[in-house]
Amino acid sequence: MGYKSLAECVADLEQHGHLLRIKEEVDPYLEMAAIHLRVYEQKGPALFFEKIKGSPFPAVSNLFGTLERSKFMFRDSLQSVGQLVDLRSDPVKALKNPFKFAGSGLTALSALPLQQQMFKSAFEKTTISQLPQIVNWPMDGGPFITMPQVYTEDADKPGVMNANLGMYRIQLAGNEYIKDKEIGLHYQIHRGIGVHQSKANAKGLPLKVSIFVGGPPSHPLAAVMPLPEGLSEMTFAGALGNRRFRYFYDDEGFCISADADFIITGTVEPGENKPEGPFGDHLGYYSLTHPFPLLKVHNVYHKKDAIWSFTVVGRPPQEDTSFGALIHEITGSALPQEIHGLKEVNAVDAAGVHPLLFAIGSERYTPFLKERRPQEILTIANHILGKNQLSLAKYVFIAAREDNEDLNTHDIEVFLHHILSRIDPKRDLHFHTQTTIDTLDYSGEGLNSGSKVVFAAAGELKRVLSSKLPAGFQLPAVFADQHMVMPGVLAIKAPAFVSGEETESLVALLNESIGKITLEGLILLVLCDDAAFTAENINNFVWVTFTRSNPAADIYGINAFTKDKHWGCTGPVIIDARKKPQHAPELIKDPEVEKRIDRFGI
Repeated sequence: MGYKSLAECVADLEQHGHLLRIKEEVDPYLEMAAIHLRVYEQKGPALFFEKIKGSPFPAVSNLFGTLERSKFMFRDSLQSVGQLVDLRSDPVKALKNPFKFAGSGLTALSALPLQQQMFKSAFEKTTISQLPQIVNWPMDGGPFITMPQVYTEDADKPGVMNANLGMYRIQLAGNEYIKDKEIGLHYQIHRGIGVHQSKANAKGLPLKVSIFVGGPPSHPLAAVMPLPEGLSEMTFAGALGNRRFRYFYDDEGFCISADADFIITGTVEPGENKPEGPFGDHLGYYSLTHPFPLLKVHNVYHKKDAIWSFTVVGRPPQEDTSFGALIHEITGSALPQEIHGLKEVNAVDAAGVHPLLFAIGSERYTPFLKERRPQEILTIANHILGKNQLSLAKYVFIAAREDNEDLNTHDIEVFLHHILSRIDPKRDLHFHTQTTIDTLDYSGEGLNSGSKVVFAAAGELKRVLSSKLPAGFQLPAVFADQHMVMPGVLAIKAPAFVSGEETESLVALLNESIGKITLEGLILLVLCDDAAFTAENINNFVWVTFTRSNPAADIYGINAFTKDKHWGCTGPVIIDARKKPQHAPELIKDPEVEKRIDRFGI
């Protein structure tokens, strides 16, 4: 739908039974987030909070809580926008199918941003402390904006068409921030805003930042969309919302989205940082306190009937899961066009997105070998690890499409079964050591520092995975409990982590006890703190295993060896997925708050 505002979207959702109003005053400290989480877990409606303690503004959340509701909001534009992205990644398609893509040019043209100063009169001013001070998790360092659109321009090529619109979290208060004058920005240097900051710094200039909150739902979606090179987020927002991105510049030269409900303007001075965090994040743990860029606030604008928009971040699935599903609907065909031979890729949501990628690629090399083996898919895996956000992945599991044309990366257990029944642990694990990982991932040696591994599988079945333990399989007494996760995968409760040397001793015990028996149907052992929880369902398994391990440090194997700098093993692979001292705390709900929100009957 071509919503003119967030209020219009709210009214449309309410009219069609997709929104629930909460009329009682709600505390923004933990209560609003707890209500949101409970409703989201029930696949419930969007939520409109009419009265928020300490703020004159109402708020809405869970807009994107289900894929069905997300598609409902964009029911008039999804097809044409999908064609636009498809065409942008492969323009030859327009020549081959001129009638199919006839409307795409009009879509792109009508989506061009519209600048008009007349929009300026629609805004009033407020302060940071008057905004809803929403705190999602008990250990959070303060209130955060969790659904922002952060706008910056390129100092070398100013203007909206070369600008960046991204979704980077914003800390409104707490820590060392001066009330109403300073807020925190959290982003990685390789993001668009980081590039803009570097260019501004090189010129000795402060970076001008405009933070938009609210507006039509096409705007926050555009801020997280992985768009093809050269396609502006503002243009995409216009195409997706059937309404041009309207903007003007205020008296200080900051870009203002005329359709946003709130706008915070400010500058980032070269080299100025302050501690930001902790923050309950999408891996299911807190990201800890670290220095991040400081925004000096200039102005806070709002519309007369402004609505604050927020979400709750936590262990997947969450509202951003539906974001991801909608993005896949729109751009699913784009990435394979950019990486030759790639059929599909899935950043596994249940594992916190970045820790684990599943991919399928072509394996067309036909050397004079007795058996098919991973070759082309290794090249594809390396390409994936060098691509935008995909470069944050720690584990890449890649299969050859020729082995099963019907395989898809979104059925976690089936995909893992395919890989684990074909992989040769002597040959098919390929490590990248002493490299970068996601800032939010604390499984490595330090901030942004860790390793990656590719599990590549191509060719005939190597084994039939078994749901039963092999004959003669007996664990040493130090391992207290064990549970089969799925065929071929065993979760083992091990003593609490002490050190790498202690882990080596445990692995030595495993080698001594089971290293000489036939383990054909068993290919992966996971050492964990709670085997029953890890094996309870496939989502628990991938979350525990891949968020709590750093490949180069935590992968071991039965009868392991190193040859020509290549690591392998003859028996099952072992992943140590126990909690380590450097790991961040996991997110746990406040039981008292949970009791309090029972009064809402949800």
